[in-house]
Amino acid sequence: MDITVKESSMIYPAQDTPKESQWISNVDMAMTTFHVPVLYFYRTNGSPDFFKAQVLKEALSKILVPFYPMAGRLRSDENGRLQIICNAEGALFVEAETTCAIDDLGDFVPSLKLRQLVPAVDYSGDISSYPLVMAQVTVFKCGGVSLGLGIHHTSSDGATALHFTRSWSEIARGLSQITEAPFIDRTLLRARVPPTPRFHHVEYDPPPSLKTSYPNPKPSPVSVFKITPDQLNTLKTKSFKNENATKYSTYTILAAYIWRCVSKARGLSDDQPTKLYMPVNGRPRLHPPLPSGYQGNAIFLASLVALSGNLQSEPFINTIEKIHGAVKRMNNEYLRSAIDYLEKLPDITAVRRGPEAFQCPNLSINNWMRLPIYDADFGWGRPIYMGPANVAPEGKIYLLPSPNGDGTLSLVACLETSHVKLFQKHFFEGLVAFEKIGA
Repeated sequence: MDITVKESSMIYPAQDTPKESQWISNVDMAMTTFHVPVLYFYRTNGSPDFFKAQVLKEALSKILVPFYPMAGRLRSDENGRLQIICNAEGALFVEAETTCAIDDLGDFVPSLKLRQLVPAVDYSGDISSYPLVMAQVTVFKCGGVSLGLGIHHTSSDGATALHFTRSWSEIARGLSQITEAPFIDRTLLRARVPPTPRFHHVEYDPPPSLKTSYPNPKPSPVSVFKITPDQLNTLKTKSFKNENATKYSTYTILAAYIWRCVSKARGLSDDQPTKLYMPVNGRPRLHPPLPSGYQGNAIFLASLVALSGNLQSEPFINTIEKIHGAVKRMNNEYLRSAIDYLEKLPDITAVRRGPEAFQCPNLSINNWMRLPIYDADFGWGRPIYMGPANVAPEGKIYLLPSPNGDGTLSLVACLETSHVKLFQKHFFEGLVAFEKIGA
């Protein structure tokens, strides 16, 4: 896919904004220091001003006033701790075009090709040298466009990034004020004095390593599998066994099933420990709850370790119950304990998860099923697709909702090449077997 950049510009806040150094929380500090690349695709509606750059740039300039830290830069303080310097240096806006048509991209499978639709970042310079927000609008030969966004993970989690994008779109389509104002103060996530961790935080333990090495693993492609409402119902039915009164979430049931299928596809030995990471939104779990418009990272990791042999031999309901317990444990006391645990570390950067954290034999399952990922209507209609531009680390899985609200889910998986077909086989054949048992 050939892409031609027509113009790159820095967009500054439309009004004066506070000039300050913003403290960031331990949860922000524990995040990986890169931009998360996501893509929105829109079909043309025939309007002569469809995705007109000037409209988007003016709206971006206006939204950077209430979201003023997004126009700042990261910098280390005298103790080496990162902070956001609110200096109004702006967000990057790139205008590009391609000879490709949107339909040429098929099902929008995340890839290095799609990654070209999001601004590239040169991380070789100082951390203060690049913007926290980067946007690229690419016009396709069919008239449709993609909006590629890279928002720095130290500054924002998914909820914050979606809030920012939705607010930008509201200004672009002419709303006089945004639906929800951002809550800027991150000190709500300060550690207690003195910090008093009360739990063993397995989520920050080093991940188990593989006991047997694979011969020359091939680069991991990204695969997308569709899960229908009927298939989901088949799995849910299996969670009602033994007259269990607990109502398990769709995510809990899916995570249990995916973890078992991935472990089987990888051919892990029975005595191989495997660690599951499940990001959860801490905003409603803390007491009092964080404001829904809280700006920053409020994502905590529910995590547990199991032996592969146990996962594959135990009743399905047992795996579901383990995952349910790990997620339920993420209450106010546990999350406050996690913040305090991070506070006491001599070097908090040691717990930042690199790509090796999720690689075989481990797994991360990101739940986007209930996120409002299709709410970015800039005045020309909702996106036909939204998702990650690329999924780089092996062992990372996303669960995405359908754009048309029909209940279908997309399972976006980055697994070793030799494991993909086996995972597909175990996943869908297992569903058929469940149906037969259910019948």
